[in-house]
Amino acid sequence: MAVPIRTAVAALCTGLAAALLTTAPARAEKQEHTWAVSASAHAPRARISLDDGTGTLSLSVTRAGRTVIEPSPVGIVTEQADLSKDLRFLHRKNRTIDERYRTKSGKRLDRRVRMNETRLSFATPTGARLDLVVRASADGVAYRYVLPAASGDVLGETSAFHLPSDASAWLGTYRADNEGQFVQYTAATAPTGEYADQALFATDGGYTLLAESDLTGTYSGARLAHDQGTGTYRIKLADDRVRTDGPLATPWRAMVTGDLATVTRSTFTDDLAPASKAGDTSWIKPGTALWTWLAGGRPAGQSLTAQKAYVDYAAERGWPYEAVDAGWYFKADAWDTTDPDWQTNSWMPELVDHARAKGVGIIVWIHQRDLDTAEERARWLPTLERWGVKGVKIDFMDSEAQSTLRWYDAILPETAAHHLVVNFHGSTIPKGVQRTWPHVMTLEGVAGEEKRTNTAAHLTTLPFTRNVIGSMDFTPGAFQRVGLRPNSDAAEAGLAVAYESGLQMFAGTPESYDARPLARDYFDQVPAAWDDTRLLAGRPGQEAVLARRGGDRWFLGGVYAGAARRAEVPLTLGPGRWLVETIEDGTGGLVQRRQVLRGGDRLAVDVVANGGFAGLACAWRPGLTSCYR
Repeated sequence: MAVPIRTAVAALCTGLAAALLTTAPARAEKQEHTWAVSASAHAPRARISLDDGTGTLSLSVTRAGRTVIEPSPVGIVTEQADLSKDLRFLHRKNRTIDERYRTKSGKRLDRRVRMNETRLSFATPTGARLDLVVRASADGVAYRYVLPAASGDVLGETSAFHLPSDASAWLGTYRADNEGQFVQYTAATAPTGEYADQALFATDGGYTLLAESDLTGTYSGARLAHDQGTGTYRIKLADDRVRTDGPLATPWRAMVTGDLATVTRSTFTDDLAPASKAGDTSWIKPGTALWTWLAGGRPAGQSLTAQKAYVDYAAERGWPYEAVDAGWYFKADAWDTTDPDWQTNSWMPELVDHARAKGVGIIVWIHQRDLDTAEERARWLPTLERWGVKGVKIDFMDSEAQSTLRWYDAILPETAAHHLVVNFHGSTIPKGVQRTWPHVMTLEGVAGEEKRTNTAAHLTTLPFTRNVIGSMDFTPGAFQRVGLRPNSDAAEAGLAVAYESGLQMFAGTPESYDARPLARDYFDQVPAAWDDTRLLAGRPGQEAVLARRGGDRWFLGGVYAGAARRAEVPLTLGPGRWLVETIEDGTGGLVQRRQVLRGGDRLAVDVVANGGFAGLACAWRPGLTSCYR
C-alpha cells in the first residue's frame, strides 16, 4: 500500500528529531566540562574546568575579560579518598542568593547580598562524592568543598592560586597571632615561606584579596605557602589532619575582586558567612574606648584608683567605654583567682559601679588560659555579667588549629548569652564571624600600635588588606609614643577613621590628649559604627584616604608613606557644598583648617613626611561654622 506523502514527511521528521535527541546529550556533556559563574557581565567571572584525561579540576577568575587568577588547582584529600583527581561530572545545580542583613559594626550597617551560586557534583571511580560550590558577586568569587557523605579525616587540600608572576603583591609573613608586617613584592619575587591568608595582588583584572570565610571548629585555619620564583600560593592548613565525623562543608576560599575602591569597601567575606546566631542584639553597643595598657601598663591595671581616674576621663570626654587590661586579677590588691573568695575580694564591682554612675561601660582583659574549659567559663562569664561588666578582651589564643577553633565555637554563644561584647587579641582574623556573632566587636590579628617595628608603608597597606575583611583593633591614638611609631600626630589622629573597629580603643594617655586638644576633641566626635565607607584616594604602601559616614557627617582619615607633599584628595562625598574641617601637622603642632568645597572638588592638604590628616565634613549652609557637635 502506498504511504501518503504527509505521513512519510512526518515519519522522517520524527526520525530526525529522535536522532538529534540521541546525539544532543553527548555534545552537551562534553561542553559542560567547562562551567562559568558570574553575577553580571561586568562582575568577576569564575571559570571551572574538568580535565577529561586526569579528572582534575581547575578554577580561574577574570574581570572584564582580563586575568585575575590564572587556572588554579582545586581539590581536597581525605583518608578515604583523593578528591583532587579521577573525578567524573555528575550534575550541576544553580541558585540565586538575595539577602539583606544588618550588622552592629563594620564598614556599613545595612548590607545587601546578591550572588549567583553553582553547585557542581563529581564522583571518583570508587564512588566517593565531591561537590564544588562556587559563588560570584559584584565584588568577588568564592568556592568551598562539600563532602555529602562521611569520607574520613581531611589530610589536606590541593587548592592553590596561580597569579601572574609580575603581579604586584602585598604580603604579611604568617604568624600564629597574625601580627606580621605587610611588605610589597611581586607574586614571583616574594621569598619562599608562609603568608597570611589576607594577601593582596594587583593584576590586569584589578585588585584581588585572597581571604577565607565561615571558618569554624569543623575545619582548620589556612595560610598561603609560596615558593620564590613562581606566582603560586598554595593553601596549607594549620593541622596535618582535620578531624571529621560526617558530612563536611569547608570554609570558603574567597577572592575579593575589583578596583581598589571596590575591594576596600567590600563586605564579601561577611556576606558569605552564616546569618546571625545571637538572637536579640539590642544590648550590643559599639563605641570608642579609653584603653589603659599603653597608657599605664600592668601597674595601672592593678590600681583601682588609677582605673577610676581613667573612667572619669572617659566620662568627661563622652567616650562610652574604658578598658582595663592585664593585671587586674593577677594578685591585684592581694587577691587572684586561686583565692576561693576571689569573686568577693575583687575591686572590679566597685569600679563598674563607679563607671555606671558616669555613663561609662567597663571592658576587662582576660587570658584565654583562664577561659579554656567549660568549668572556667561557667565561673568567669556569669560573674562578669553579674558585676555589670560590658565586655571582654580575650588574649593569647595564638592558633588557628582545629582545637582552638572549637574553643571559639564554644565561647562565642556563651559570651552572647551573658551579654558580653568581645574583643579577641592574639587571635585569628575575622572570617565572617562578625555577621554570625555580631557581639564580636573587633579582633586584633594585626601588627598594631603596640609594635615598635611598624613602618609607614605597613600603615598605608592595612586598609587594603587586614581591615578589608573585618574590624581591626589597631588601637590608634598613642600620641605619647613619640619615636616608637613611624607617623606624625595628624596621621595618628587620622587612623581613628582610616581603620575601622567596632570598639575603637584609643591608646593614649589623658596627658597626651590634653596636650593635643584638636586631636582630643576630634576623637570626641568619632563614632564606632558607620553607615557607609568610601575610598577617596589610595595606593597600598603609599597612601590611604578613607571617608566614613556617621549619620549626616563624613569623617576623613588620611595616612601617607614617604616624603612630604601637597596631597590633593577628590572630595567624592556627593553633590552640593561641604564644610570640611581638617586637622594637619603644623610647625608648632597640630593645626585646624576650615574650607567650603563643592562635591567633586579636590581637597588640598599639606602632608609632612610619613604624615596624614583627620577631617570632618558636613553639608554647608550659610552661617554654619563647624561640623562639631
